[in-house]
Amino acid sequence: MPTSDRISTMKQVREYKLKEGRKLFSASHEEIFEGLTTDVYFVKTKEILHGMGLQDTIVTAEVFPREEGILAGVEEVIALFEGMDLEVWSLREGDAFKPKDTVMRIIGKYSDFGIYETALLGILASSSAWATAARRVREAAGDKTFISFGARHLHPAVAPVMERAAVIGGADGASCILAAKLLGREPRGTCPHAAFLVAGDTVSVALKYDELMPSEEARIILIDTFKDEAEEALNVARALGDRLKGVRLDTPGERGGVTTGLVREVRARLDQAGYGHVRIFVSGGLNPDRVRLLSEAGADSFGVGSYISGAKPIDMTMDLKEVGGKPIAKRGRIPGKIDNPALVRFI
Repeated sequence: MPTSDRISTMKQVREYKLKEGRKLFSASHEEIFEGLTTDVYFVKTKEILHGMGLQDTIVTAEVFPREEGILAGVEEVIALFEGMDLEVWSLREGDAFKPKDTVMRIIGKYSDFGIYETALLGILASSSAWATAARRVREAAGDKTFISFGARHLHPAVAPVMERAAVIGGADGASCILAAKLLGREPRGTCPHAAFLVAGDTVSVALKYDELMPSEEARIILIDTFKDEAEEALNVARALGDRLKGVRLDTPGERGGVTTGLVREVRARLDQAGYGHVRIFVSGGLNPDRVRLLSEAGADSFGVGSYISGAKPIDMTMDLKEVGGKPIAKRGRIPGKIDNPALVRFI
């Protein structure tokens, strides 16, 4: 985006008018690039530096986290800097970091990139939190599959960002269509209770699912809507036979949720009836501890939503460490670059 299109003065802020007929409150891509999601004090800073003749001063800025985690959001941050004369170093997406590690270094005119401090910190803070939560689920699941199901817990404008970060952190896929497409993948998911409730029968829905869905869609059927889960698992297995890839357990908390005992029973009854090929997919209120326990009980794959989507943002801070090539820092911080050999140059 041309620099002339970015907010640069308080006069522009005062005169900015929202377009008539706006329906949603989320920022568009254009509004983010224009600097409209920034904290207003960065606009004031840019105008002051320009007024003092310091707009061309070269600075080094570094971003560091307050806690450990997995970095995500780098590609979006780099996109903010498109067309700028900057040098940008960063950890790669998916890299681990410790508290106070330098995760990104930006060298260039502060008047060029400073207006994006709010946006870049927010991108890294939220995306890294989601990726970190997903990594904890991955560690609990081991080599078993887990899918991010968290889109329903977030504003739709950021749901694809969350699910993309979850895949960076270790999820095998995402249910959100746009998130999956942004990753060059196909969305993954089964079928909700609504279909079974409207139809009034699990087996009839399973048969129609098998008839209508593309061959590449795994036949995984939800089995907790009407009857005992173990009984319904066998009913569906008999109806679909070898075509059935798995059964999904999503028993609500009002009935105790999905327990280790339930998983063991369903597994045993399927095996005894000759359906050892049928996998058990579990969803509903999962976290790493529950994933670990249910995996040990025999669950084969997992759908994880609110644990990932509800992750608290990892506080990120950007400090100026050099001005005009000279080490500098505010009181309490160490002047000069903080070395991190894992940084890779992106720009």
